[in-house]
Amino acid sequence: MALTKRTLIKLAGAVALSGLIAAPATAFEPTKPIDFVIMAGAGGGADKIARFLQSVAEKKGLMTRPLVPNNKGGGSGAEALIALKGASDPDHTILVTLNSFFTTPLRQPGLGIDIQTFTPVAMMGVDPFVLWVHKDSGITTFEQWLDEVKKGGYIMGGTGKGQEDSLVITFLEQTFGLKIKYIPYKGGGAVAKDLAGQQIMATVNNPSEAKGFYASGDVVPLLAFSDERLAAMPDVRTVKELGKDFSYYNQRAVVGAPGMSDDAAAYYQKLFETIYNTTEWQDYMASESLSPLWLKADDQRAYWKTQVERHKELLAAMGE
Repeated sequence: MALTKRTLIKLAGAVALSGLIAAPATAFEPTKPIDFVIMAGAGGGADKIARFLQSVAEKKGLMTRPLVPNNKGGGSGAEALIALKGASDPDHTILVTLNSFFTTPLRQPGLGIDIQTFTPVAMMGVDPFVLWVHKDSGITTFEQWLDEVKKGGYIMGGTGKGQEDSLVITFLEQTFGLKIKYIPYKGGGAVAKDLAGQQIMATVNNPSEAKGFYASGDVVPLLAFSDERLAAMPDVRTVKELGKDFSYYNQRAVVGAPGMSDDAAAYYQKLFETIYNTTEWQDYMASESLSPLWLKADDQRAYWKTQVERHKELLAAMGE
C-alpha cells in the first residue's frame, strides 16, 4: 500500500500549509520544565528534530520554562509510550513521535496503548526514506545493489523491529525477490554511524540522519522512497520511477500525554504552531529534506486513525 504524501493529506482532512492563524492566549503556563520525551535514541531524526525545536523555543524566548529532551527509544518506542501513558503530570509531558507511534501498539497489544487517548499538539512535517550504501562498496546504482544483494548474506540495519525501517526493507525484499538479514537499532543515528563504519551493508535512513556522512562522502544514496526526487539529491531516482507505486514517510509530530488539560493542550498547540511558522523551522525542513505537512488537532486524530489502518496492512504484508 502506497503511503504517499498526497494520500496522507487527502485522508487526514483539511490541511493548511500556510497562512496559519495563531491560537488565542491560553490560561495555562508551565510551572516547571517540560519533559520532552523522544520516541527514539540519540542522533536519529526524531532526536535531531526535538533538539532543534528546543533550540528555536529558547532562541525566540517562547517559553518561561524549558523543554528538556528525554530519549526513550527502548522496545521500538514502547518505553516512550508507557512513560506518556503513566505520566504523573500530563500537563508537563509531551512526546516527539515517528511512525512507531502507530506500529508499536499494533505489534505489542499487551502494552494497552490506545493512541487516541493521547493529546494532539502539532504535525511538524513528514520525512522520506532513502536507500544508502557505503562508498567502499563500489555500488552507485540501484541495479548494482540488487545484483549484490542477490548474491546472499546481505546485512542491513534500521530503527527497531516491525517499524519504519523494517517496513521499507520488507517492501524491497517482497518487491524485488530479495533476502536480507535485518539488525534492529534503538535509533537512526546509531544506524547511520554503523553504516559509515561498515558494520552493516546498507540502510534506509532518513536524509537528516545520514546528512553528515553524505556530506563527507562516506555514504552513497541509491533510491528515494518519496513521491518526487528530493531537492538535496536531484540525481537520486524514486521507487516510483522504477514503476513501483510506493512511497513512505515518517511523521515528525508532537503529541501530549493522555489526560492533558484543554488549556495545556492549547498552550502547546500555539507554541508549536508559532515554531512551525518561524524562518528557522522552514529552513530546517528544506535543509533536512522534510516535506511540510501541518495538521490541526482534529485532523491529527483523523490522520492517526488512517495511519493505524494503513500500518495494519503493511504489518500483515510483512507477516507481523
